[in-house]
Formats: sequence, structure tokens, C-alpha cells
Amino acid sequence: MYKYVIKRLLFLIPSLLVVTFIVFTIMELTPGTPGRAILGPQATQEQVDRLNEDIGFNRPFLVRFASYVSDALRGDFGVSYRTRRPVFEEIFARFPTTLSLALLGVVGAAMIGIPLGVLSAVKQYSIVDTISTFSALLLAAIPVFWFGMMLVLFFSLELGWLPASGIGTWRHYVLPAVTLFLPSAASILRMTRTTMLETIRQDYVRTAKAKGASPKRIIWYHALKNALLPVVTNLGMTFGFLLGGAVLTEAVFALPGLGTFIVSSIRSMDIAIVMGSIVFLAFLFCVILLVVDLIYAFLDPRIRAQYK
Repeated sequence: MYKYVIKRLLFLIPSLLVVTFIVFTIMELTPGTPGRAILGPQATQEQVDRLNEDIGFNRPFLVRFASYVSDALRGDFGVSYRTRRPVFEEIFARFPTTLSLALLGVVGAAMIGIPLGVLSAVKQYSIVDTISTFSALLLAAIPVFWFGMMLVLFFSLELGWLPASGIGTWRHYVLPAVTLFLPSAASILRMTRTTMLETIRQDYVRTAKAKGASPKRIIWYHALKNALLPVVTNLGMTFGFLLGGAVLTEAVFALPGLGTFIVSSIRSMDIAIVMGSIVFLAFLFCVILLVVDLIYAFLDPRIRAQYK
């Protein structure tokens, strides 16, 4: 198993290099320069050129890319063009907010989606299955920003139960978390239902029934363990996407998260922040996929045997 983990960690190096080059190229093709974004339209062209020269933006593209990679390998990801603070100080100041939202989103989605998906599969075509499936389709079709605004309108402005924006106490996380995990739970519910329907029709399930195993043991011990494999992948991907910054949710609720920070950095051409943030999130995403694979091995003995 440890050899597999080491191999996957080594695969991170080319993956991160490719991601770095793509993002670096996109930022190069973006109209404007950091000097103009920092100094504003009132600055003269001479002032803009001088600032671009000071921050090294006037060097050739490949020279800047090679210099960035060389510095990154030594742990130096540069400083923000705007604040002149180290990149990871800026990232880690905002990442806890995004991490908290992502964890709440994925845990809430799992706690709601998996049990309802199992119940819908076991009670196929019942009123519970119909209501769950319809609700999942409805939530999956609703735009996140509109859903968030409706929650603010009802629970904050009309009822006054929860704060509409900002961050400080646990109450500030309730509406953003609900905005994130309900649509995600809809996706988990549909996938759990589909995989459970396929699993409970397998031969080993019929054999367990013939041997007299209780329905609860068949569902929760035999069937669910195998049906969870694609669901675990979906949960891992959902967690990775949420870590990438639920930009719309953070914008609706005025949360100082990493997603909003990346968007503002792109607008101001703060290349060091954009590059550092994307590389950091790409690394986390690869680590999450590795963890998902290890969970696969725990759930499926056949995969665990291949690792050995």
C-alpha cells in the first residue's frame, strides 16, 4: 500500500507543473498588466512601465515561468502585488473560511443524500421515493446564487432568524452551508439510489436473503458497502470543487473566503496570488483523490488485494 501512496504522490509533480503552466499562460493572455491594475487609470504610462519593470512583468514569458517554478520548488511563491505580503500568508488568512464551508457542505450532503438515497432505492416507486427524487431534481436545477438569495430574503430579512452576511459566529455559517449542501445532497441522493438499485439485484444479495439474513443487515452491511464506491468518488469530487471556492456562495453572503479572493486577484492582475492559490488548491484536490482511492481499498477487498 505504501508503494502505491508514494507513486501517487510522485504523480503530483507533473500534474502541478501542467496546472501551473496552464494558469500562467491564461494570466499571460489576460488583457492588461499588473502595473495598470495596481496604479489605476489615472497613472501615466511611464509609471505603469516602471512598476511592471520593478515586479519583473516585462521579462519574457518563459523566463518568468521558469523563474516562478524555480522559486516555488524552494518554497518561495512570491509576494502579493497589492499588499506586498507573502502569498501563503494571504491564502491561509482566508482558507479557513472556505475549508469550513466545504466541510459543512460535504458532510451535510452525505448525511442527507446517502440515507435518503438508500431509502428511495429500498422503497422504489413509493411516495417517499417520488418525493425524494422530485426534490433532488428540483434542487439540482436551482441556481446556487438564486437559492442563496432566497434563503437570505426569507430567513434573514423576513424572519430575522439568521444573519445575512459576514462571518463571526456559527449562525453566520448556517445559510451558506445550506446553500452549498442541499444541491450537493441532491446529486448524492440520485447516485446512491441508482447504485443501490443495481446492488440489491445482485446474486449475493439474493443469496443472503435465502440464508435468512435480516433485511437491515442485507441493506446496511452487504449492499450499501458495495454501492458506496461511486458515491465516495462523488463526495470526494464535491469536496474538491467546494475547496476550489464556492465563489457565488461567498459573494452572496459576503464571506472573506479564498474563492472571492482569487476572483478579485484575477481582476487586479495579482499573478502571484492567483498562481499560488491555484497551485495550492490543485495540490489539495490531488490529495483528496488519493484519500478517495484509499477509502476504495478499505471498502472493496479486491482493490486492497491489488495494492498488496
